[in-house]
Amino acid sequence: MRSALAHPVYRRLLAAQVVALLGSGLATVALGLLAYRLAGPAGGAVLGTALAVKMLAYVLVAPLAGALAGRLPRRAFLVTADLLRATVALALPFVTTVWQVYALIVVLQVASAAFTPAFQATVPDVLADEEAYTAALALSRLAHDLEALAGPLLAAALLTVAGFPWLFAGTAAGFVASALLVRSVRLPRRRAASARPDLGVRAFLAAPALRGLLAVNLTVAAAGAMVLVNTPVLVRHHLGRPAADVALALGAFGAGSMAAAFATPALLRRVPERRLLLAAGALLAGTLAALVPVGLSWPVLLAAWALFGAGTALVLTPSGRLLRRTGPAAGRPALFAAWFALSHACWLLTYPLAGRLGATSMTLAAAVLAALATLAVPLAAALWPAPARPAAPPERFPAVRTGTA
Repeated sequence: MRSALAHPVYRRLLAAQVVALLGSGLATVALGLLAYRLAGPAGGAVLGTALAVKMLAYVLVAPLAGALAGRLPRRAFLVTADLLRATVALALPFVTTVWQVYALIVVLQVASAAFTPAFQATVPDVLADEEAYTAALALSRLAHDLEALAGPLLAAALLTVAGFPWLFAGTAAGFVASALLVRSVRLPRRRAASARPDLGVRAFLAAPALRGLLAVNLTVAAAGAMVLVNTPVLVRHHLGRPAADVALALGAFGAGSMAAAFATPALLRRVPERRLLLAAGALLAGTLAALVPVGLSWPVLLAAWALFGAGTALVLTPSGRLLRRTGPAAGRPALFAAWFALSHACWLLTYPLAGRLGATSMTLAAAVLAALATLAVPLAAALWPAPARPAAPPERFPAVRTGTA
């Protein structure tokens, strides 16, 4: 990963991503506590609705934002989105009704739907070398895992000395720091692209590799929904373990993801992306399917969650390389925005499945999600055919000698 970290502009962009993600991690904890303050025992329903609003914003807004990002100065676009997120974070502690939470969440997630794909599309322009860019993708995956692991720990530390509204101040500080870091670098210029929001989605769906990637991402969403939606219920209710073990289970997922992210650059030097992605999808589907007959014990859950994390990283880390190779550089913001929207549409399907089926039977939830993931793997292989092998060179015969002996 030194090849990516050696680039000074990328180092600052990575630092911007890390501090923004840490801010997002604080906001996740703070929103749950805010929902409880406003709605009491119904706070879970408020938070669930907020998460649904988040996904809808990602799916509906990202293509439009990606089209705009391709036309506007990218540094100003990223800084504005960060500052808008910081403003919303500072406003959240002062809300007094649930509808105000929803309204601010819409603004926050619209800004995130604008920032994230535009940021992702900027990195391949900064790192032209594919090996350095692959390392950057692994570092980005590690940054997201850092949010999942360090965000709650940092929030817990802050809550020992201050009330939860101060977590929103920490969130705003992370977004402001991200804006300052982005503002401090000179980004490569890019030719303006079309502002039509549908072009990114059309270009995405026209590429066989990206259609296959989207199908494999359905396995990520199936496994991830099982983890993110059902871990607290599985650990506390089904296994009867203490609340601290919820964090350990999520930590197992993060640890598996981090280990796979570290290994991915080396794997991609030896294994084609298609083979790696299909294998990762099969790993996720197979692990889900194995939970149905085996059932859950604490060691089985930790092992399965670690495998889910590894499979997730093996799918998401190489995805940027495929996006980078599709279409001209000017169209990357729209293409990354299309990926952002379409991949989150998969989560819109699997989140309610995991929650509603899990409330009835965790075995049923695992079986349905496993069936969905299992169908996605051969679908991905069909949508993304293997490249044709080059024809074998014609056999060379020894020259025939003519004439008399």
